[in-house]
Amino acid sequence: MPLSLSSGSVACTRLILGAAAATALLAVGTIPFSAVAQPVAANTTPDRPVEAFRYRLGPGDRLAMSVFKLNGYQATVEVLSDGTINLPRIGTIEVWGLTLEQAKQRITAAYEEFLRRPIVYLDLVKSRPVKVTVTGEVELPGVFSLPTQTAEGWPTLVDVVQKAGGVTAVGDLSRIEVVRPLPGGSGRVRRYQFDYLSVLRNGGHAPNPLIYDGDSIRLHESDGVENADLITTAASNFAPTTIRVNVVGEVVKPGVQEVPSNAPLSQAIFASGGITRRGSESTVELIRVDGDGEPTVSVMSFNPSAVLSSPTNPPLRQGDVIVVNRTTLARVTDGLTDAFSPLTPIVNAASIFRILGLPTGLGN
Repeated sequence: MPLSLSSGSVACTRLILGAAAATALLAVGTIPFSAVAQPVAANTTPDRPVEAFRYRLGPGDRLAMSVFKLNGYQATVEVLSDGTINLPRIGTIEVWGLTLEQAKQRITAAYEEFLRRPIVYLDLVKSRPVKVTVTGEVELPGVFSLPTQTAEGWPTLVDVVQKAGGVTAVGDLSRIEVVRPLPGGSGRVRRYQFDYLSVLRNGGHAPNPLIYDGDSIRLHESDGVENADLITTAASNFAPTTIRVNVVGEVVKPGVQEVPSNAPLSQAIFASGGITRRGSESTVELIRVDGDGEPTVSVMSFNPSAVLSSPTNPPLRQGDVIVVNRTTLARVTDGLTDAFSPLTPIVNAASIFRILGLPTGLGN
């Protein structure tokens, strides 16, 4: 008798095969959305028809196998790290990189050595996690492992970008690239490019393709950022809900502040309570470290009425440091206070100012 499989395992197999084919159609068939496949390799074939993606087995996949009307041939196995499984009577079979249909044919051929016309059943009971690389303008670039059997379903492009912390302030939502290796181990890849910015601006259908093991996602840097694009990106679910910046110096509540994605410099200063009377509105510094670890320091005037992305009110990025410097009078006062601190029991800086007939900056 064949092994009795649960409806969930069979549904898992059909879901993966059906969703994979549907995703391929979305990814390469939506021409207005710039989802155009571009094979790239030594031997490129740009005119070759795009084939529907088929799930391929790999280490960590759990399979259920049985042979029709034969007891003792049932097995539930997991693909090992070397890409093999061990089955009754035939031993080790390599299935790494094969589709379910190809694996079933290989197993059938092995059983045909001593069985007459065996009918083999092979189902995917549990799929392995998806490992995907995310680079470019995301908050947390790196390699991520995402489970495939969750309440949210199979991981999608949007899920992966969110897992990587969301797009940065200069990320270009009109150029999100997915690179997928072609089967066969030839090193050739197929590229898909998606333009979500146009859909967010003008409306329309936004395909959200499924992501598979071995995919790479890259978010390019925007060539020229406009205010409308910054606001559109910040309001989308591609951007992190909040970012953390550090505001130090002459503000009421210095420290780390959480502000919305792409928030302007003025919003972070207001979140820290505003500039104190000792602070200088004309010498606010923005310290930013780029992807190569090189810090840049921009000095500007504090102008809360300036538009977003203007020189005096730039959009902030994760990890920015804002320094509100002291006024000239505050620096002089602090210098005198430090100089006369040993004489504090006898005289203080305010007394010296009064003796010299200078303003003390202390009200009356």
